[in-house]
This record gives sequence, structure tokens and C-alpha cells, in this order.
Amino acid sequence: IDERTAREAAAPLFAEGQEVRWADGDVRAREVSRLGAVVLRERNLARPEPVLVRAALLEGLAETGLGLLEWTPGARGLRARMAFLRGVLGEPWADVSDAALLARAEEWLEPELSRARRRADLARVKVTEALRRLLPWASGQAGRFAELAPESVELPDGRRVRLAYPEGGSGEPPVLAARVQQLFGVRETPRVAGVPVRVHLLSPAGRPAAVTSDLESFWADGYRAVRADLRGRYPKHAWPERP
Repeated sequence: IDERTAREAAAPLFAEGQEVRWADGDVRAREVSRLGAVVLRERNLARPEPVLVRAALLEGLAETGLGLLEWTPGARGLRARMAFLRGVLGEPWADVSDAALLARAEEWLEPELSRARRRADLARVKVTEALRRLLPWASGQAGRFAELAPESVELPDGRRVRLAYPEGGSGEPPVLAARVQQLFGVRETPRVAGVPVRVHLLSPAGRPAAVTSDLESFWADGYRAVRADLRGRYPKHAWPERP
């Protein structure tokens, strides 16, 4: 039958308007006239309604995941520190697992989410700044974030060594990797939020020599074996009996 007859016969099924959805890995926006499931006319929209675009982007995040965002090393590091505090201290530190971040996307990705128009705009979001919105500002605890989960620790030689927090909220302590000589004078294992870090002691060439979460016991027992093994290979470095 021709279109006019079809529209007369099925008039209650006629609808027209904007259709904005996530399809083929990006936002697809069209103006569509339909008769039930039959598309009568359609054309691409250059400027769809922002609220519909926002909903389509949320659909894309739910379908594709957080990989739509650009996770820089700084963003991954911040997320790992936040996950560590969540695992150790619980509330009010936010859950930053994939599921939790997707469930709260409308909260921490604003206002960038409402400004975005396509997939490429999500990739331009500064994730580090966005994640900081999930810090517990209301309780006043956010100001202690750098104290409780520092990026680095200062060693006796005056240098600051970055801590490696495990990604994924595994509950494992952060790792401090430093040359044995840099740790001379550090009697006790540094702690982060009350948790002793895992110390990777390295040779002067940066190769693993020992791992411990108890420096006091290492200096008393394990250091003798490390000293015996390394001082012959690295005679120009200090290997005191009582470091």
C-alpha cells in the first residue's frame, strides 16, 4: 500500500522526533518520522538536544566501560590511592571500582558530561580533576588525603621516592622501591594510613635484592646476607655492618 493509505490506517502509530542513542561506538543523532517500526523519513541532526546526548553518552559508558575516558598515569595513580584508603579506612572514602564509578558517573563526571557531544569529548575529560570530586569534602576528610595516602616518602638522603599503590583496590599495601643505601638510617618501615609499606630494596644497579614489610627485622637478620652478596659486586658503595 502507499504511504498515505498506511498513515490513515495506522494513524495512532505515527510519531516523529529526535532519536539520540549510542550506536556503533559513538553518539548517533537523527530526526525520525515513524509509523510504528517503519521509518518513513530520517535525517542526521547537527545539534541534538543536550539532555538526549547526555543520556546517550551515559548509555555508552554503561555499555563500553570506563575505557572511553583517557586514563593518564596521574589519574590511575590517584584512583589507586583512593582505592587504598577505601580498603583500609572504609567510609567516607569513596568506592572507585569500575562498577561504583559507572553507577555514579552523573555525579563525578559533571559538568564535562553535560558539555560533551560525542565520544571524543569523553576522551578529553581531565579524569584526575573529576575523580577529586569524589573525595570526602563534606566531612572535611578530603584535606587529609595527601597525608593519609601520600604520593611519595622522603628518605634520609633528602630524596623523595614515589610509592606504587596497587591498582584495582586489591587491599595490598603500597610499594616503596629504593636502593639499599637510600634506606640506611630508616629503622622502622614507613607507614601509610597506619599500614606498613612493602619495601623493595634494590642493588646499586636498581635490581631487586630483598623485599620486606619489617625493616627492623631486615636490618637485624636479612641485611647480612644481602651485604655479603652485593658488596663484592659493588665495592664502591657503602656496606656498613650497622646501617
